[in-house]
Amino acid sequence: MGENNSKEFLLGVLLGSTVGAALALVFAPKSGRELRQDINDGTKVALEKAGEWKGIAQEKGTEYSKIAREKSTEWKEKGTELTQKAVDSTTKLTKDVTEKTKDLAKDVTDKTKDVADKAKKEAEDFVETATEAAADLTEDKS
Repeated sequence: MGENNSKEFLLGVLLGSTVGAALALVFAPKSGRELRQDINDGTKVALEKAGEWKGIAQEKGTEYSKIAREKSTEWKEKGTELTQKAVDSTTKLTKDVTEKTKDLAKDVTDKTKDVADKAKKEAEDFVETATEAAADLTEDKS
């Protein structure tokens, strides 16, 4: 928006100065030949100024274009760097979670096996005790 206002201002200055110079020449008390010469001179000056401003605008355009390309390259590199950091962090996190999940699964498996072994031992002890009790009852009845 600021650049558009600058262009409009520059155009207004150029147009205003041209119109002002032409009006000054028209209303000045001079002969036709002098008036035409003055208008011709004024036109040449206005064209020279326009050429200077055109050159300045081209220089600035080239300068700003170069800055834009540099910033674009810089931002692209920074984006690539940040993307790589994100990928690395995600990879590390995935590896850590996988290892912890494996450790947790092993712990659960070991505890489950311990509980199952204990339950089996208790069941065997119960069966043995029940068998002995049944044998004792059978002997007592006989």
